[in-house]
Amino acid sequence: MIRPIFRGFLIGSVIASAVLAQSSPPSQSLGTIFKQPPTVTGPAPHFADGTPDLSGAWMGGGSNSGDISKGLKPRETLSMQPWAEKVFKGRLAKDDPEANCLPFGIPRGAPYPWRLVQTPTHYFILYEGNIHSFRQIFMDGRKHPDDPDPTWYGHSIGHWEGETLVIDTVGFNDKFWFDNLGHPHTEKLHTIERYTRTDLGNIRIEVTIDDPKTFTKTWTNTRTFTLRPDWEIMEYSCEENNKDLYEGHIKAPPPQ
Repeated sequence: MIRPIFRGFLIGSVIASAVLAQSSPPSQSLGTIFKQPPTVTGPAPHFADGTPDLSGAWMGGGSNSGDISKGLKPRETLSMQPWAEKVFKGRLAKDDPEANCLPFGIPRGAPYPWRLVQTPTHYFILYEGNIHSFRQIFMDGRKHPDDPDPTWYGHSIGHWEGETLVIDTVGFNDKFWFDNLGHPHTEKLHTIERYTRTDLGNIRIEVTIDDPKTFTKTWTNTRTFTLRPDWEIMEYSCEENNKDLYEGHIKAPPPQ
């Protein structure tokens, strides 16, 4: 079965030019990909111990892939330092790391579903698209390391504030873009995410960005995601950035 590479809110813009041949379970045929998500109503669920249940397959994110500044809180502005403004204006879409099959970092999202899994000590966010990657959030009370290795998704620790999961992340590299326009950041980036399941079918995520080397003040991006109980995370492979194949890193063994 042939299905679009991008599901959800980018399907319309890419289906004419990008399709991926792969088998798909009956529940995720082209029909279910294109139809509106089922209406899911009711109060936000909780586990037996009273912890809010955020688990499930989620889809959406609004405009943050196109321009992260469109998700700002009212009366907030995204003001960059001069060097960052120059870098931003000089970036080209073809150089977007996400478009070259690299992780998209935080708070950017990809146009694919993702799943949140909760355990007593770790929460995991599993991403279908891009490089089929994941995040882990430590819930065991540990602190950030003093000198974390810079990574695409950083080092995340979480705790609950009432009905809201608060995730504190540091230790980012400076490679990913906040959106496909090219808003930059540095390794000093510090994010605070607040996950609130407002009802059974929706989850709101507010992400506060603190990077004084890049921005003149902190700012917050807000997104809303919709539960997709009819979807499972599927296997997806992005090969465009596989440089080993064309830079000679992988060589055939010598003839016997």
